Amino acid sequence: MIPIEFAVIGGSYAGMSAALQLARARRPVLVVDAGQRRNRFVDEAGATAHGFLGQDGRAPAAIAAEARRQLLAYPNVRWIDGLAEDAHHRPDGRFGFRVGGTEVSAARLVLATGVRDDMPPVPGLAERWGRSVFHCPYCHGYELEEGAIGVIATSPMAVHQAAMLPDWGPTTLFLNEAFTPSPDELALLARRGTQIERTPVARIDGVADVVLADGRRCAMAGLFAQARVHMASPVAEQLGCAFEQGPMGPFIQVDRMGQTSVPHVFACGDAARAAGNVALAVGDGAMTGAAAHRSVMF
Repeated sequence: MIPIEFAVIGGSYAGMSAALQLARARRPVLVVDAGQRRNRFVDEAGATAHGFLGQDGRAPAAIAAEARRQLLAYPNVRWIDGLAEDAHHRPDGRFGFRVGGTEVSAARLVLATGVRDDMPPVPGLAERWGRSVFHCPYCHGYELEEGAIGVIATSPMAVHQAAMLPDWGPTTLFLNEAFTPSPDELALLARRGTQIERTPVARIDGVADVVLADGRRCAMAGLFAQARVHMASPVAEQLGCAFEQGPMGPFIQVDRMGQTSVPHVFACGDAARAAGNVALAVGDGAMTGAAAHRSVMF
C-alpha cells in the first residue's frame, strides 16, 4: 500500500503541471502515468509542437521529457509508470486505486487522464493522423505554407473548421455525405471563400491527396478532420464524476478551479475540456494543482 496526500493520475502536460504546483507547495505527490500522450503521433511523424510560448517548434516528446526531469528534481515527487485501475472511495474517506499489483491510497486526486481520438472510417485517414491530418489549425495550420487545405466532414462541426481554415490556405470542405449544410452555413462558407465538394471520398493517398468516388484526385497540403473523443481512462466514471457532452464527445465536468462533482477530486487537461492543446493543458494543470493544494486548507 502506498499512502499519499496527493495523487495525480496522468503524467502528460496537464498532469505534470499540476504536480509541479503541489511539489513546490512542499506536499508529497505521486504521479501515475500510462505513457500514452495524446500527441505522440506527432513525434512518430518527426513533426514538432507549435503555439506553446517558449517551446514553439520543439518535439512534443522533448517538451515532456524535460518537464519530467524538472519535476522529478523535487524530492517530494514519486513517479510510477503504469495504468491506474479500479478507482474507488475508501471507507476512511480517502480514494483508492491500483497500479499493477500496488494499491494506492490518496487524500486528494487530480485526474489528468486525457482522451482517445477515434478517427472517421475513411481509408488512409487514420494512418496520417498527426502527420498530414490534424484537428487544430492553431497547432498545425501555419506549417502548411498557405497550401490547399481539405476538411473531411464527419459531422456538422466540419463547418466550424471549414470557416476558420481559409486564413491558413485555400480550403475545400469535403462533405462526404456526413451532413447537409443549412442555407446559413452555406452563406458563411461562401463569405469565407471555402469551396464545397459533395462527391463522396473514397480514400486518402500520398501525403494528403483526397481521392473521390468518381476517380478525381484533389491534392492537398494537409487535411483536417473531426475525431470523436473518448475518455482514455475509466477512473473518473468509476469515482462517480459528472460529465458534460462536448461537440466531439464527453468531458469531465469541472468548475473554474478544476473541482469535479466529487469533493476532493480535481481534473484538468483534455479530459476536462471540450477542446485543447499543449498550452491550455499546462495552464489547466497549474490552476488545478494550486486549487487541489488550497483544498486541504480551506
